[in-house]
Amino acid sequence: MFELRIPSLRAALALTTLSAAALLAACGGGGGSAGSTPLGAAPDVTYSQGAIAGFGSIIVGGVRYDDSSATVEDEDGNRNDDKSSLKLGVMVQIDAGAVNNATGTAVARRVRFGNEIVGPVGTITVDAAGTGTVVVLGQTVAVTASTVFDDSLSGGLSALTAGEVIEVHGILNQTTQQIVATRIEDKLNATSYRLRGVVAALDTTAKTYKIGSETISYASLLAADLPVNLANGQVVRTQLQTAKDANGNWVATKLRSGKREAEGNRGEAHVEGIITDFVSLGSFKINGLEVNAGGTGVIFEDGTAGIVAGARVEVEGSIVNGVLVARKVEIEDRRNSGKRQMELHGVIGSLNTDAKTFALRGVTVSYASASFVRGTAANLAASTAPRVEVKGTLSTDRTRLEATTVKFED
Repeated sequence: MFELRIPSLRAALALTTLSAAALLAACGGGGGSAGSTPLGAAPDVTYSQGAIAGFGSIIVGGVRYDDSSATVEDEDGNRNDDKSSLKLGVMVQIDAGAVNNATGTAVARRVRFGNEIVGPVGTITVDAAGTGTVVVLGQTVAVTASTVFDDSLSGGLSALTAGEVIEVHGILNQTTQQIVATRIEDKLNATSYRLRGVVAALDTTAKTYKIGSETISYASLLAADLPVNLANGQVVRTQLQTAKDANGNWVATKLRSGKREAEGNRGEAHVEGIITDFVSLGSFKINGLEVNAGGTGVIFEDGTAGIVAGARVEVEGSIVNGVLVARKVEIEDRRNSGKRQMELHGVIGSLNTDAKTFALRGVTVSYASASFVRGTAANLAASTAPRVEVKGTLSTDRTRLEATTVKFED
């Protein structure tokens, strides 16, 4: 997940500037949704969906998005002006200007973020590599080599205990109902629980439905508060009370559509997710977004054998009338077996020369085994905190970054 492939992305975006202008002129630009901040008069030409893989400002899909002037909001349109929710591994949707192909950068105009689950931990299964599964609110969460854990959870998956309330960011596999975690953090003071999943066993008389094994009552909600045409198979986001009712059901206090999708047409798009509703190599959905991969010249980076329902993939292309028109498809499952290189940029803080660590954009970085460029470890203690570029991989428990190189940028 966290491998940065900026050179290949630049090649795929070579025609962005020309094609985006033509496409938007023909199809029209995107607009905001209810409760969101308008994006302004200038049309957005880039849409990205995936987990934050680095900072400088934020890195998603190998592109560095400058978020300094971006509107940041959750999926309900609530503003987060201090950007405190933009953490490593958080799933985001970015509307931005055109990508600069020479530098692999773009200016973000709006960043939306959201989680999959907030709830108590159930059964935990851990293997020798520290990966495995954890059940939260009855949903199975897969923990992979690329799952980031908040540094308060030292020990990673092994640090979790039954009943502990956690927040899970990730990708919902609508085929298996499993969530592939991209980030896990504690949520000890949660006043409500949250759950994203596929509606099943809908009972419009009793006003209940299921997500996975859990039954949820929506009897207290008004019809106007429900997603349009609520039905089995629909992906929803549910906010829940923290205790069940007398019938043993969770009680919904909010119910919204749970699909992550672009608003309007986009000349460039990069989406990471799980294949659902597979029809053929040229027609499937990713995170519920329709994909047309049947055009001439589409590149299947890892071949076509693994393009099946349930596969985790990355698709690059453009969005036209709500369809992701693919130019390149990569099978992310095949890139997920080893440690991924991550990249951070910024001014260091909380330097600990004894432990050989410092903080950078909310991430603890160990420089014990790092090589230095344009300076030495002694320069980290300069009177003015230095700006650095750090490359490395996640630690064994995936709570910090083990730096391989530290480059001084000042």
